[in-house]
Amino acid sequence: MPKTHFVADTHWHHQAVLGPRLGLNRPFATIEEHDEALIANWNAAVGSEDTVWHLGDFCYRCPEDRARSIFARLNGRRRYLVRGNHDKIGARLPWDGVFDVARVLVALHDGTVQGIWCSHYAHRVWPRQHRGDLHLYGHSHGTLPGTATSTDAGVDCFDFRPVTLSEIRVRLAENAAREGGTR
Repeated sequence: MPKTHFVADTHWHHQAVLGPRLGLNRPFATIEEHDEALIANWNAAVGSEDTVWHLGDFCYRCPEDRARSIFARLNGRRRYLVRGNHDKIGARLPWDGVFDVARVLVALHDGTVQGIWCSHYAHRVWPRQHRGDLHLYGHSHGTLPGTATSTDAGVDCFDFRPVTLSEIRVRLAENAAREGGTR
């Protein structure tokens, strides 16, 4: 059965993600090593029939031909972009859809669906929050603590790869346990 994956903040070709200026210090010696590792991690996680929702900042300061070359190497039958603040080039790639925000329905094994509100930015409230919809975002590169119902889906939080709803649910449970321990 095809899976749905979520990812954010890949920042392909963005040299600053490797150093201290942005505070990310991604563990790669060069931006080429970074880019190749993220491509390999994406393709190890995502199958050819899977769907991927990229929650913004696909690349930055990246020549369009380089961005297109990276995009062409990424697995996934359907790939969607929820625009981030660095998606001038990214939004011109051949996505199956480009959105500012999106409500995604993920089919579950029991025949039901899980609603997910996707945005590049974290929201304190979101549509259908009180009806069980979850919220996934990027932009904060793991610096904004998640909650029991929302979390950062960026590569800085999930071993530099896209993740499934099952993996996200584990993180949400960890967030809930942390919230319960601080009350």
